[in-house]
Amino acid sequence: MDIEVDHYAVLDLPSGEGGAKLSEKDISKAYKKKALELHPDKRRDDPNAHLNFQNLKTSYEILKDEKARKLFDDLLRVKREKIRRQSQQDLKRRKMMSDLDARERAAFSPDASVLDREEEELIARKLKEEIARIRARHSKKVSTPIDPSQKEAHARANESAEGKGSSVDREKMLKVSWEKIGEDYTAQRLRDLFSEFGEVEDVVIKSSKKKGSALVVMSSKDAAKATCGKILGDLSNPLLVVPLQPLTPSPFSSAEKNGESEDPILSNLVGAGYQKFEDSVLEKMRKAAQRKK
Repeated sequence: MDIEVDHYAVLDLPSGEGGAKLSEKDISKAYKKKALELHPDKRRDDPNAHLNFQNLKTSYEILKDEKARKLFDDLLRVKREKIRRQSQQDLKRRKMMSDLDARERAAFSPDASVLDREEEELIARKLKEEIARIRARHSKKVSTPIDPSQKEAHARANESAEGKGSSVDREKMLKVSWEKIGEDYTAQRLRDLFSEFGEVEDVVIKSSKKKGSALVVMSSKDAAKATCGKILGDLSNPLLVVPLQPLTPSPFSSAEKNGESEDPILSNLVGAGYQKFEDSVLEKMRKAAQRKK
């Protein structure tokens, strides 16, 4: 009979360590019960009935023999230990493969500090872009569109400042202001209005949302003085005209009371914002004159 047969299982008995603990009486009882089941007289239609009954008897004879049973129990024990070792080896092998895979993934995966640094740089770059976008949007809201004629006037003012330098006579320069209501004043329109009093050398406009202002340079002091005290522009939005620098008083003006000027309107001021604009233009003129020296 094949040595791979489990004789305990043939008799429907527990195998392994449980089978080794069975008594001879337990084995005989199990054999009698199984023999009644497999006897050929009860299985006339089964062609393997005789062979199965002989195998049952062989298994019983082996288990009934003390020496043969001990050898069979040792064989089962060795098989169990072999299976257990193989199982342990399989577990170790699987663990080794798992550890190897983990080490390979760790070796080829990016360093955590590198990932953190890249993520930080990405967030910082996006934040800078967002700040730039917000600043650009805010600058676009507060900036006032510059009329092409105003750009041309600024360019002419710069050219005039570079050509004339500090020799520009402040007494020929006029401060002009108006309210931003109704139709606005352009550099060309101001030039046309002031041309009635003499030749206009230059016009520079600076406007805000609520108030417009300009610097007009006349060709002579007399032309500049002639404009003061006059109502210029539209009656609905007249121009306020004052000299950038009061005219030099004549010797006869000392006879006036309390030192008052013969034309009180010449002492009017346009405002601190306009004064800053004038100062910036004059500063550019002075710098241009210094560069030409």
